[in-house]
Amino acid sequence: MSLIVQKYGGSSVADAESIKRVAKRIVETRKAGNEVVVVVSAMGDTTDELMDLANEVVPQPDGRELDMLLTAGERIAMALLAMAIKSLGLDARSYTGSQAGMITDARHGSARIVDVTPDRVRAALDDGAVAIVAGFQGFNRGTGDITTLGRGGSDTTAVALAAALGADVCEIYTDVDGIFTADPRVVPAARKIDRISSEEMLELAAAGAKVLYIRAVEYARRHGVTLHVRSSFNNHEGTLVLNSLDGENTVEEPLIAGIAADLSEAKITVVGVPDIPGKAAQIFTIVAGANANIDMIVQNVSAASTGRTDISFTLPKADGAAVLAILEAEKANVGFDALEYDDQIGKLALVGAGMRTNAGVSAKLFTALFEAGINIEMISTSEIRISVVTRADTINEAVRVVHHAFGLDAETEAVVHGGTGR
Repeated sequence: MSLIVQKYGGSSVADAESIKRVAKRIVETRKAGNEVVVVVSAMGDTTDELMDLANEVVPQPDGRELDMLLTAGERIAMALLAMAIKSLGLDARSYTGSQAGMITDARHGSARIVDVTPDRVRAALDDGAVAIVAGFQGFNRGTGDITTLGRGGSDTTAVALAAALGADVCEIYTDVDGIFTADPRVVPAARKIDRISSEEMLELAAAGAKVLYIRAVEYARRHGVTLHVRSSFNNHEGTLVLNSLDGENTVEEPLIAGIAADLSEAKITVVGVPDIPGKAAQIFTIVAGANANIDMIVQNVSAASTGRTDISFTLPKADGAAVLAILEAEKANVGFDALEYDDQIGKLALVGAGMRTNAGVSAKLFTALFEAGINIEMISTSEIRISVVTRADTINEAVRVVHHAFGLDAETEAVVHGGTGR
C-alpha cells in the first residue's frame, strides 16, 4: 500500500462542482489501495477576498487577527471536501493545521514550520479514512496562536506532511497539466516538461514560476520528497520533480529547462553613494532591518569627478515602502544624494542545467531581446540561470521571443483548465 499526499489548489476546488470532481478523484485513489492524505487550499479567490475585506475594515490589519480571518478559507474548503467524500461512501476526516500537528514559529503572515507531529492524521489513515488537512496554516506552541505560512503555504504544508509521514509521493494538483517551459497563459506554445531536477525547479520558482513555490521545492529537496505536479481536471501524467535526474534520461540534459517571469518586484536606486569601502555593507544592513528579501544588485562604476556611484537593487513590491522609509531615515548617516523607486519592472529568468556545458546562451538571449526591441536594465547570473530586468509592459513579449529563440515552442497549444495557475 502506497501513501500518497495530494494537494489541491484554489482553482481545483473553486466551486461545488469542482469539489465533487476532486472528491471522486480522491475516492478512486483510495479504492486503488492507497492511503491518502489531502491538503486543500481555500476555494477560488477566497483568500484574496478575505484580505480585501480586512483592508476595507482597517488599512493595516493586526497580524494575529488577520491570520484568524484568512485561515477560515481553508477550513471551509476542507469541511466541504470531507462531506463530498463521505457522500461517496468513504470515511473522511478534516483537520485544521494545528490539529494536524503543523507547528510553526510565531511570525504571523509568514510563519516557518519548526516541527510536524501528524499523530491524528496517522490515526485516521490507520482507521481506513482519508485525512484532509487545511493548508497554509499552523500553530505556535509558545503563544497558542494560529499562524499562516505565507505565499505557497498549502504547497509547503503538503510537502511537510509527506516528509513527516514518509509518503511515496506528494502530488500537487493545479489547473494545468504539469510544469511547462513557460507560463502557458503567456506562451500558448509552451511545452510540458516530463521530468525536471529540483535544482532547476528551485531556480524557476525563485524567478516567479507560480506552479510551485520555492519554499515547497526547497523543503522537498531537503527531505527527499518526490513531487508530481499534475492537473486535477484529467488523469494525464504530469511533471516529476526529482532531486536527481540520474538514470532518468539516456541523453544529455536539455540546454534550457524553462523560462519564468515575475512582475511582483520593484527597483530601488540609491543615487550618489560615496564610493568608499563599507558603504554597500551599510546600505544593505539598513535594508535588512526591514526584513526585505533582496534579489538583484547592480553597482555602477564610480564617476571620477565626484567619487560617487549609484547602487540599484530589486525587492518585492510589498517591501518597497518600508525599505524607502528606513533608507530615507538614514540618509545623512550613509551620505547618499537621493532615492529612486520604480515599480514598473519585470524580471525574466532563463533556467537550465545544460548551461554548465554549453557556450553562447547569453548571446542568444540578448540577441533575441535586441531584435524584439526590448531593453535590458539589469543582469544577474548563477551557474544554471540568467536573469534580466526589463519594463513591465514588455515582459510577456520578452518571454515569448526568448522561448521561441531557444526552440522551446511545442507544435500544439497548451491547455489551461482553470485560469489562475494554482
